[in-house]
Amino acid sequence: MTDGEKNLSLLADIAEGKEGALEELVYENMGLVRSVALRFKGRGTEYEDLLQIGSIGMIKAAKSFDLSYGTAFSTYAVPLIAGEIRRHLRDDGPIKVSRTLKKIASDAMRQRERIVSEEGREPRISELAALIGVRQEELSEALEASGPVRSIYEAVGKDEEGTLEDLLPAEGEEIERLTDRLALRQAMDALDPLHRQIVVLRYYKELSQEQTGRILGLSQVKVSREEKKIMALLRHSLSV
Repeated sequence: MTDGEKNLSLLADIAEGKEGALEELVYENMGLVRSVALRFKGRGTEYEDLLQIGSIGMIKAAKSFDLSYGTAFSTYAVPLIAGEIRRHLRDDGPIKVSRTLKKIASDAMRQRERIVSEEGREPRISELAALIGVRQEELSEALEASGPVRSIYEAVGKDEEGTLEDLLPAEGEEIERLTDRLALRQAMDALDPLHRQIVVLRYYKELSQEQTGRILGLSQVKVSREEKKIMALLRHSLSV
């Protein structure tokens, strides 16, 4: 199964309310969040904080994506991830859009106007990207970065009965819970294999230290000592 196919499968699970699907989708696409966050390094916010903020954008993308959009999830998610980071950075000062992004957006808009004028239709983002020779993700980011700031109460859609706010999931406890779980999962990935096994047996399978020791060939005392080391490592990772 390709990454795109896996994303679509997880998105379908999310639409059906399957437990854990949203967290899994975000986790599987953290590479995309990292690539977007890297573009904003050196602007006054720590990279790890940018990742957490970008994760919120990814969660919003996952919850608002419609399978009928006919575009790759990554193409849809990039502007939301970048937008979430930009909104955070705007609190500390204006965001400067690079000349490269401005040129991409300008070239794309010229192509769009030509197609609308000559053919009387709206071009797909993939079509515009191909015409100006950039990736869809780059074009999505350029258009989002160069566009005006829009109110979340602005009417959208053909019937104009909905607003941008309607596309966003509720803020608060759910997003905070998901980002915390993602941070913990990333910290877990940094543990060595033995420590991960101990965490799984002790806290996921809820086995005692003695039972865990029998499975791993360790004494109960050894398990206890390693468990203290694990807690210290996780606390350090999550506090950085």
